[in-house]
Amino acid sequence: MLWRGRLPTPDELTSLRREIAGLRALPEEAMHVVQAAAQTPPIDALRMAGATLSLDLHNPDGITPEDDVQAAKRLTARFPTIVAAHARLSAGQQPIAPRTDLTHAANFLYMVHGKEPDPIAARAIDAYWVTVIDHGMNASTFAARVIASTRSDMVSAVTGAIGALKGPLHGGAPGPVLEMLKRIKSADRAEQWVRNELAAGRRIMGFGHRVYKVRDPRADVLSTVADGMSSAALEDRKLFDLARSVEQTVLRVLEEVKPGRNLRTNVEFFTALVLQALGLDPRSFVATFACGRVAGWCAHVIEQHGEDHLIRPQSEYIGPRGLRIGGE
Repeated sequence: MLWRGRLPTPDELTSLRREIAGLRALPEEAMHVVQAAAQTPPIDALRMAGATLSLDLHNPDGITPEDDVQAAKRLTARFPTIVAAHARLSAGQQPIAPRTDLTHAANFLYMVHGKEPDPIAARAIDAYWVTVIDHGMNASTFAARVIASTRSDMVSAVTGAIGALKGPLHGGAPGPVLEMLKRIKSADRAEQWVRNELAAGRRIMGFGHRVYKVRDPRADVLSTVADGMSSAALEDRKLFDLARSVEQTVLRVLEEVKPGRNLRTNVEFFTALVLQALGLDPRSFVATFACGRVAGWCAHVIEQHGEDHLIRPQSEYIGPRGLRIGGE
């Protein structure tokens, strides 16, 4: 739907699933990069290895709709393979080859953990990726569109998007949410901890959004996902229960201390809970996010190539005037 502008027919959907499953394995060059980057942050490994995914494209510089869709399929299929391979290599384990008989989400968890996931866990990661697949003109999407507007190729544009996502002001919140909960430790400590953080001028992670002045609707989706996970799939129920309590405390204190700011729960708060419940390392959270967002980035690149219009913002000089060389 994102790439073609319409829902696929049942036969087209079956064909797309089969084709993407067949593209999951990494080219040798990409796996070499992942191995070389085993001790770097996961998002850096994804940026470096992702840039190699144009090597087996028939027309890597092509920007026609068909060229773009072929590139989009490879990027979407292989990002989870890169992230899973890096997770295992950084833990001193060997990467696990992808399977073609599992769903996109289930295969990712299989490649990370080495066993078929609980169906509820697979549905959870699937729901997460669908929830974050696109979100308007955020920083990484805009970066991708600027690159695409120069008639550069899909892989270059998406590589630029990963670079923008790496910045902590855009993609870095889910991990710190877990750190916050670990520091709070228990529900009875939450209020004083939050008040101390606000008094020190620090931000409460997982709350507030530049766009939403209401509760982030994506947080509602992921809250429901976390609620529905069975005890087998939810590895730390105590942490989840603590998060529920902390959420209510934070909202109450924020309303009291910062009235009218409408600082509500955002998607990162429950993202942290869902991903840690699936046994994923917090270091990989941003790269795991990219595995869902990549399909949306590709859709924006396809659209930008179709518009064929250079994005060239104007700037206004606001510095000092009347300066002279050599005192003249």
